[in-house]
Amino acid sequence: MKRVVWTAVLTLFVLATPAQESRTVYNFLRLPVSAHVAALGGDNITISDDDPSLVFHNPALINNVSDRSLGLNMMTYMEGSVTASASYLRAAGERASWGVAGQFMDYGTIKEANAYGEQTGDFHAKDISISGTFGYALTNNISGGITAKVVTSYIGQYNSLATAVNLGLNYFDPESQWSVSAVARNLGGQLKAYEDDFEPMPLDLQVGVSKRLVGSPLRFSASLVRLNDWQYGLGKHIVVGADILLSEQFYAAVGYNALRASEMKISEDEGSSAHGAGLSIGAGLNLNRLKLNVAYAKYHVSASSLLVNVGYSL
Repeated sequence: MKRVVWTAVLTLFVLATPAQESRTVYNFLRLPVSAHVAALGGDNITISDDDPSLVFHNPALINNVSDRSLGLNMMTYMEGSVTASASYLRAAGERASWGVAGQFMDYGTIKEANAYGEQTGDFHAKDISISGTFGYALTNNISGGITAKVVTSYIGQYNSLATAVNLGLNYFDPESQWSVSAVARNLGGQLKAYEDDFEPMPLDLQVGVSKRLVGSPLRFSASLVRLNDWQYGLGKHIVVGADILLSEQFYAAVGYNALRASEMKISEDEGSSAHGAGLSIGAGLNLNRLKLNVAYAKYHVSASSLLVNVGYSL
């Protein structure tokens, strides 16, 4: 089992790294689902918490989540649109876990016009993803996981369908508090295009590390994202974050995403500004069975987003 997982991940990293994507579909899959991850910059694959929403970011982290955990998540986005998701995780023996999840993005009502700019009515747009995850503890410190998903999108009268997988590995040492992960997200392709042209998935190869200072409430994280797309400089691939773990029940977090800050810059008379995009903050309350996490960030220059997670162990 261990040899199969390692070989599959390394092979996919080698094959996909040279590729550069100029246009992808289903980009709602890039948005953070975990509020804790969102607070740490929006891309984190290494925090080993009892949080069912982490399954969307690294399937290997499913093994750290309590049996029969239910997660409900909602995030405000641009005006008129909203994204929500849910997950349910179960233990399967001492070393394995499985889960099911769904993700939904509703873009609201959009005005429809012809080639002359004349409004002809309204249409709706939405994206949906349904997935199943299996995780396995390969050793006492190393876990692997795989998520298989079906993704569909509706834009007015047009529809597309795709399948994809996420592969993840995580090494965690509870004594030194080092956590290291590698993830390949959205490996797959369209089965049905909107029209005639098949478009690429939002493939994202990531590596990351987290370290809590022993005897301290501070935990630092760093991730390298979009390693399959080198049209950006190295600095724009970096996401950093820090936690203050004030107790076993409460944390506060802050993060910075260099690529998002670069993409969100708009020109002004005296230069350009990202208007706070790239920065993120959040906090969480984790009780024995109930967990509540909140994060604030900007994923578009026109609006701020609030992401709320509620988790409960049945």
